[in-house]
This record gives sequence, C-alpha cells and structure tokens, in this order.
Amino acid sequence: MSSSKSTEARHQSPDVVSMHGARTQRISEHIVEIISDSGEGAQTAGQMFATVSAKMGNGVWTVEIIPAEIEPPARSIEGASGNRIRLCSGAVTNAGDAADVIIALNEQVLIGREAAGEFKQGAHILLENKWAQNKISNIVTAYNDAVGNFKAKGYRVHEIPMEEECRKFVDNPLRGKNIFVVGILSYIYSRDLDIARQEIAKKFKKKGEAIIESNLSLLDAGYHWAQHNLDLHFEIDSPGVTEPQVVMNGNAALALGTVASGMEVCAMYPITPATSASHFLSEIFEEVGGVVHQAEDEIAACAFAIGASYAGKCAVTITSGPGMALKTELMGLSVMGEIPLVLVDVQRGGPSTGLPTKVEQGDLLAAMFGVPGDAPKIIMAPATIEDCFYSIITARKIAETFRTLVVVLTDANLATGQQAFPRPAFKEEWLAPPVDQSPVPAGANPYDWDAATGLSVRRLPGQANGMFTLTGLAHTRQGTVAYGPGVNQEGCRHRSLKLAAFQKTLKTPEVFGDPEGDLLIVGWGSTRGAIEEAVMRTRADGLDVSSLHLKFLQPMASGIREILHRYKRVMTVEINYSDSLDDEIIDDDNRRYANLAWLLRARYLVDIDCWSNVHGQPMKPGAIESMIRSRLQ
Repeated sequence: MSSSKSTEARHQSPDVVSMHGARTQRISEHIVEIISDSGEGAQTAGQMFATVSAKMGNGVWTVEIIPAEIEPPARSIEGASGNRIRLCSGAVTNAGDAADVIIALNEQVLIGREAAGEFKQGAHILLENKWAQNKISNIVTAYNDAVGNFKAKGYRVHEIPMEEECRKFVDNPLRGKNIFVVGILSYIYSRDLDIARQEIAKKFKKKGEAIIESNLSLLDAGYHWAQHNLDLHFEIDSPGVTEPQVVMNGNAALALGTVASGMEVCAMYPITPATSASHFLSEIFEEVGGVVHQAEDEIAACAFAIGASYAGKCAVTITSGPGMALKTELMGLSVMGEIPLVLVDVQRGGPSTGLPTKVEQGDLLAAMFGVPGDAPKIIMAPATIEDCFYSIITARKIAETFRTLVVVLTDANLATGQQAFPRPAFKEEWLAPPVDQSPVPAGANPYDWDAATGLSVRRLPGQANGMFTLTGLAHTRQGTVAYGPGVNQEGCRHRSLKLAAFQKTLKTPEVFGDPEGDLLIVGWGSTRGAIEEAVMRTRADGLDVSSLHLKFLQPMASGIREILHRYKRVMTVEINYSDSLDDEIIDDDNRRYANLAWLLRARYLVDIDCWSNVHGQPMKPGAIESMIRSRLQ
C-alpha cells in the first residue's frame, strides 16, 4: 500500500446526518463561488471541488475569478480571487447565471461580486467570522456593516469560525483553510469524500506524507463542522462515469492537443492568460520528444517557431492579444514564405494591456486584418474546452497541407474554465506525416503554384536539388526577389486561392433550432453554450428563435448566406464592443458593430444587428435570454 493510500485509510467517510436534522433538498443544478484574497487558495479549492464532482459524473463548468492586479491589497473590494463552479446533474456548456452558494474568507471580496449582480437573490453566504473579533476597530465595523447589509438584502448569511477550526490542525490557517472549505462543500453537496481524498493525495504528493495528512484532516474537519452546524444539505444526481473522462481547463487541452497533433516545438513568451498552456506543456513535452522554447520576447518566439517549421516540423506559438500585435511582422513572413505556422491567441480584454485577467473576444478583426499588406490566413475558434484539444490537431493539419498560417482564437473563459469530457482515443492520423527528404525533381520550383488551388509542394532544408532562398520580399516561383508588375500579383493570387481551396472543404454549420423563423442568433468561440441555453429557454416559451455558431471565421463555409436569408432578423452575440443605439449621438450612419457582425454584414450584405458587451465576464445565458425576449416583444 502506498503512503497516500495508507493516509487515506485513516480517514473514514462520516455518516451524512445533520445535528440540526436538516432536510436534504434534491436539486438538478447549483452555482457555487469560493472567493478570498489572492494567495489563500480559493482557486485550488474550486478546482478540487469541480474535479471531485466531475469524477462523480456531474456536469461541471468553472470560471476563475482573477483580480486585475497580480497581488491586490488584502481585504479589497476589487481584489476577489477564486472560482465559480456550475454543478449539474446532466451536461453543462457554460458557467450559468447567478451563484446559489458563496463561501468567502472575508466580507470585502463579497461586496464587489454582489454589486456586479453575481449572486442569486436569497443566496446562501458562508463567511469567515474571524473579522468580528479583529483588533482593528475599523475592520470590525466594516465586517458588521457588511453582514448587516447582506442580511437586509435577503441573503442568508452563515458566519463560520474557519480560522479557529483550522488552527486545531495547522499552525497557519492560510495553508489549509481552502481544504476546510472543500470539506464544507463536500457535506453541503453530498460529495464522495474518497474521491476528494484521492485528489488531495495527488495534489500534495510532492510535499510529503505530513502535508497530505494535515490536509486530509482539514477536509474531514470541514465536513464534520458543516454536518454538525449547518442546516444546508443538497443532493444532486451524480450518474457516475460510464466512459473514461478527463477534467481540465482549455489551456491544458491546448497543450495536450499540441502533443497529440505531432507538433514538437512550442515557442512562447509568458503572457496572461496564455502562460499556463506553455507551463503545462513544459511539464510533459520533453517526455514525448518535444521542446518548449521561452524566447526573450514575443517577436523572437514567433521567429523561432517559423524557423522550426521551415526546418520541417510545424510549430506552434501561444500568446494573447498584445503578444499577437508584436508578432504581426513575422505572421506576414509565414504567409509570404508559405511556412506552416499555428498561432494560438488566448484573447483577453483590450486595447493595449487592457484587462489582462478578463475575457473578451476583441481580436477577431485584428487577427484577420492586422498584418500589413494582403496576408490571407485561416482563422478558427474553438467553442468548448474539449474543442480546444481537437482544434489544435486540426490547425496543424491545415497549416501543413495548405502551407499557411492558422490562427486559433480561444479566450480567458475557455483558458481557465474546467470541464469534463470523454478521454480522447489517440489516432495515428492526428500526427504529421514523416518529413519528406526525397530529392526534388529536376526543374521543380519552390513555389510551383497550382493554377486552380494555389498549392505547391513544401520544400525542406536537406533535400537534394532543393536549395532555394527564403525571403519575405515579393518573389517569383523560383524564390527569386523580384518587383516586376506581374510578380506580386501572381503571388498574391495564388496565396489567396489557397483559402478558396480550403473553403471548399468546409461543411455548412448546423442551425440550432428551426431552419427558418423570426430571429437567428449568430455567435463564435466560447459563447456557444450560453447562446444555446438561452435559445432553449426562449423556445420552450414558444419564441421563434434559433442560433448558428461559426467555428471557421476565415474563410467561412458555403451555405451561410442562405441560412441568414431564412430569418426575419439576424444578430450576433459577442464579447467585444459595439455601439448602442440608445446613446444619443449614435445612429445607423456612425454605429460601430461587434466584430463578427462587421464581417457578416460585409460578406453577405445582410442587415445584421449585434448585441455585445465588454464587462470582462463570460456571457450569461440569462442576459442573452432577456435580450432575446426584449427583441421579440
């Protein structure tokens, strides 16, 4: 028996019997928030609780609550750090609306979240009560005022002596209070403590038996305290796992997709919220022959990836919006030199450094048009965490087949959210084919563009008869720099034809709902789950609304024009900025539209409306539902 198992064996599951005789409430779903100051482990607690629930067979979607500052002052209203967990008896596709139960380690982090409308009316607030006995009178006053205000607003506040209870097991409660919270939630939601113990043993394995033991004691202590002191107990159907599953966030899915694709090089420079993808990759890549290269800056990272791809292996570079802005010159080189490259942009709020820890979908137009000159590239956007895994495999195939740049647009919602999905079964076809080192036929050119498709055979260093000059300048089929009037026209034409050839391979996306009707909602990226849930709610009440979600944004599949014309009204729902006609000086002549709305209006000449925001939060199905109802009144 391993050391972790022997430790777990000393902690037996307590009977689920409340001292208050609390009635167990059966529910189909709940949303839980765990919030604290930065560094108190609320994110870890949320991830662990979500993982336990997913392993019990529940649908789970999490959202990290991250303050804008790296380490904001303690007990600050804007400094809330933690995790939101949507827990369902069935599948879940988004983070949902308002929280039912909130656990907070101080009252200040609650204030900002409540003001933003993140809590359900009458929600349960479980609050650390140590601040009521603080030596600083202003803190005591602030605590009492906040508790009084929350109760006056109808919230059910449960004050909990978390620090006092944790001190029975650890000298520093900051190093364990989060696991005590997991214990409380395990009781409240009837979680399997054996799974929780396994997660603790795995989480603290490298820290040794003593740390595992103390955290298991804290888990049990939180469970027992809740069992004996809270009249709050729910049961949610946990169907169990019928097939192998994995639980991860979108950045981990990107990393694993990179491995599964056969790419062997990731070049990056740290940037929020993309960094954890390369961190995860660096832990596993070397074991399968891969390399993570941390460059001195974003420009060098892109150049390194292009160099690796030129040498024969398609490479990936992972960044966020400001990093992509710095890579634009090299993105142009990838297109001009026809060197395969996968660029992942984990979008965040902008412009400039903007909202580093918050979600936005503001980079679509930049990805499409941000490179000087005519630089056609393929742009795709995963819609789920599972999709992040498979999209990288697809992106690598496209990049190599069409000798082009593929931009994959994810966002902070996907990057940090957790979701369970079926464990991928590896397929040989995912991998890149062996590098072709056969001699180049006599007379063949490095850019022998096919007249119909613009495609040409990729030439690699080391091939006999294959030497040529790679340049970012306009060049002939032989790779020779040339400025004649026909040369650049020919090159641009063939590079553009590749997009047309790729477009012919795309399937028309399926409509969610009826094939025609009053209103069609069009979305892209991580908004899919929230849009479709809102559409289902409104359709259940008889509203004639459907939705369409686009994965490929450049080029777009055939058939979309016909779909748009089947509806009386079409609008996009996006997490980027658009002007509102409610503003006094905004009218149809000066209104700025959301990113996808711009593109659809230009391409299909359809009067497409839009509804968007840049709150820095994942789109909520309830907000979309309200908008739909107002538009169809």
